[in-house]
Amino acid sequence: MSSLSPDSVALLTADFRRVGQHPAGELVEQFQLELRRLAAATMRRERADHTWQTTALVNELYLELVKIRGLTSIDLVNHQDKAAFLGFAGHIMKRLLIHHARPLYRRVEKVPFDTAPEPVVEGTEALREVDDALSQLAAIDARFRTVVEMRVFEGLTSDEIASRLNCSCRTVASYWNFARRWLEKEWAGSIT
Repeated sequence: MSSLSPDSVALLTADFRRVGQHPAGELVEQFQLELRRLAAATMRRERADHTWQTTALVNELYLELVKIRGLTSIDLVNHQDKAAFLGFAGHIMKRLLIHHARPLYRRVEKVPFDTAPEPVVEGTEALREVDDALSQLAAIDARFRTVVEMRVFEGLTSDEIASRLNCSCRTVASYWNFARRWLEKEWAGSIT
């Protein structure tokens, strides 16, 4: 059992409402045993092959408490004692399990586009753009193009590329990182 008095709980919940994430962590830490028991009892009512465990449910509760902090419709300051906080936590746990049980397509938030996406270049024009970019990359250093082609088009690992080029994996990683960043900048510049 926790040794917190009702006044301590009221102060922690008030801090949680005013300050930010730290009091949420402190609340979860102070009530860790009770929250784990509550989560275990809640999980016993779920199916046997559930993908979440007790610890995962307590962790998700913490993340939800951090998000709820900014909501104006929930008044945590009025929760004066441990029982009220645990009841609130139990309610959130049930909501989390209901949300987790929904199919993924129902959990995703749909956001409308304000502007139409840029037209996608397809076919031979796209291949030409890729080849032009790789040719410009090869003008900097032919090994950059070679590493990109081996990794992207042949699907080789860094070890396999290093073996073929007779160099270290670290060198291959360096070539890959440079080429990837250069290509990202090159294509980002052509989109804008």
